[in-house]
Amino acid sequence: MGMRNHEIVPSELVDRIAGLKHGGTYKVLKNLLKYKLLHHDRSKYDGFRLTYLGYDFLAIKTLVNRGVFTGVGRQIGVGKESDIFEVAQEDGTILAMKLHRLGRTSFRAVKSKRDYLRHRSSFSWLYLSRLAALKEFAFMKALQEHDFPVPKAIDCNRHCVIMSLVQGYPMVQVKQLQNPETVFEKIIGIVVRLAEHGLIHCDFNEFNIMIDDEEKITMIDFPQMVSVSHQNAQMYFDRDIECIFKFFRKRFNMTFQEDRDDDDTEVEVDENSRPSFYDITKDANALDRELEASGFTKKEQNDLDKFIEGGLEKSTDSDEDEESDDEEQTFESNEERNLNEMNSLQLQEEEQNRSDEVEAEVELDDNEKSESSGDDENEAERDEELDKKLGKQRRRAMAAARGGRKSQSSRNTYKDKGGRSQNSKIHSNMSGCW
Repeated sequence: MGMRNHEIVPSELVDRIAGLKHGGTYKVLKNLLKYKLLHHDRSKYDGFRLTYLGYDFLAIKTLVNRGVFTGVGRQIGVGKESDIFEVAQEDGTILAMKLHRLGRTSFRAVKSKRDYLRHRSSFSWLYLSRLAALKEFAFMKALQEHDFPVPKAIDCNRHCVIMSLVQGYPMVQVKQLQNPETVFEKIIGIVVRLAEHGLIHCDFNEFNIMIDDEEKITMIDFPQMVSVSHQNAQMYFDRDIECIFKFFRKRFNMTFQEDRDDDDTEVEVDENSRPSFYDITKDANALDRELEASGFTKKEQNDLDKFIEGGLEKSTDSDEDEESDDEEQTFESNEERNLNEMNSLQLQEEEQNRSDEVEAEVELDDNEKSESSGDDENEAERDEELDKKLGKQRRRAMAAARGGRKSQSSRNTYKDKGGRSQNSKIHSNMSGCW
């Protein structure tokens, strides 16, 4: 609750939110720190922040209270941005629990590689993990409804996603296949079918493809999916296709049909073997519009911003053509206004430049006059200072000469306080002795 507005929650705010008496807040914080569910931070001020272990505890406790599962088992997978565990339901059914952990040392550039934040300048790794889990759960559920080979989405809370356990192995661990050509065609068909539904996986490689003993394909990991309307959609699509071609070429020694032109030295891949992004026709019931994938128009991006900030209620309009016409008209009017503003700004800049030139010329004339008069004044001041310095030096020399004479005379004519010199005393003593 306190971390909505604070990266490190102050101790006073924790005590105020808890509302416990007689030092109860201190005792609870001490126990949470003991089990590393919280972290005490004094770098900026005295406060606490929630750790990933504490966030795991909150998500698991909520899902257990809902009755989704009753126990957590062994860890079955570790990724660059997630951990996967087995969980058991009350009837013994085994499910998979994926805990998103964005912010690992190997994946610090998530802000530039994912579109969760959009215009936000500051962020929390826990908040980013929550958005990733929410997005993956939504994509998984929609793809399942359209008969895509994905795990069954069960439930989601905070950064935790519960799904069905896939009985198989990652494609990267498979060394041999009975029918590699058939498996290759299935995988390429999934990529093309996704694009026809308006989506691009963006990370479709051997690590995110599961295969069982019957060579049935299941794809996983969806937080980075984008729309075919994304500005880099072609690059992402070609990269996914190239990853599949490269893997099957190296692992299973597959060769693909290629035509070599006599005139050119470049190798052109046949259209039948390598699909092209521009040859794909988008389906009318596109999932990117339904799921608000990134890369859409400005209006849809604003809707996703509101959805991320919390609580966007989907609204459907009856006539989409009218909306597009209105958007074009507003766009044209905005362009005309921008042109008029630019012209007025240019005129103002020209007038300002002219006035600045005139003022600069006037200032140059004034500076020349002031410099000429200032030089004469400076010369007179320098002459006066020299005269003063010479006079002071003469007075010091005369004073030093007079002081030297006085000191010599005082040494030769030294007398005691009584007015008699020391030599007269010696003469009187000697005369007394005689």
